Parts: sequence; structure tokens; C-alpha cells
Amino acid sequence: MQETPRTRFGYRFVTMARQWRRMIDHDLAQSGLSDASWAPLVNLALGGDDVSQAELAERVGLDASSLVRLLDLLEKRALIERRVDPADRRARRILLTDLGRSEVARIRDRLQGIESEMLADLDDATLAAMIEAFERIETRIHDADPKRKRT
Repeated sequence: MQETPRTRFGYRFVTMARQWRRMIDHDLAQSGLSDASWAPLVNLALGGDDVSQAELAERVGLDASSLVRLLDLLEKRALIERRVDPADRRARRILLTDLGRSEVARIRDRLQGIESEMLADLDDATLAAMIEAFERIETRIHDADPKRKRT
């Protein structure tokens, strides 16, 4: 099979994403922030909080039981609050606390420095085009997700 940008994209993207994540995790760990501390918090801040545990698990790419353990830690540190979902009393909604928002601000400050360094060779127009392309790919992935398709 001949190598083309399309045949190489997935492998390159996954490889780069893993390396990116390792760099971020390493840098944040130097500041005392573990993955459990930052990924769900930043996701709640950027994607909106007051979401169900199931929705947050999907957004951060974790199974529900792994997320529950993370949420227990975050709740113990008073970074999040879990409330009963008024529409389904068995479900819980996740909200950032004021302390959680402060922690997200600290994390985002660290992330901004890391990301600026890693993206230094790219201008804003290139980054905007990449983000737009990623959004289109995310839409395709979302639409193709077998969990979302009805049988």
C-alpha cells in the first residue's frame, strides 16, 4: 500500500496525542497536579459543568467506575460537588466548586505555557485551520460512534 497523508494521519495523530499528553502530564506533575487533578476539572470548565457522571465519563474517555474513583478524590478536595439529578434521582450531576474553578485557573496557566512552547512553530492561521479540521473529524467520530446508533 502506498503511503499518503490519509493513510498516515491516524497513526501520526494518535502517536502525537500520546506524546502531547505525556508532556503535559509530566509538566503538571512537577507542579503537584496529577491527571486525576486536572483532566476532569479542565473538561468541566471548558465543556460546561452541571453534567451527569455518565456524560463526563464519556467526555474524558473513562469508564464510569474509573471516573467515580476520580470524582471521589476531587470531591474530597472540595474541587467538585455532586448533586442528585432532579430528572433522575439515581443519577448525579457534577459541578465545579469555587475552589475547583481556582484550581482550573492554575492548571490552565500551566497548560498555556506548555502549549505555547509546543506550538511555537505554528502561526494562528495554521492553528485555526487545524482546530477547524479537528472539529470536523470529531463530528464524524461522534456520528459514527456505534454507542449512538440505534439498532
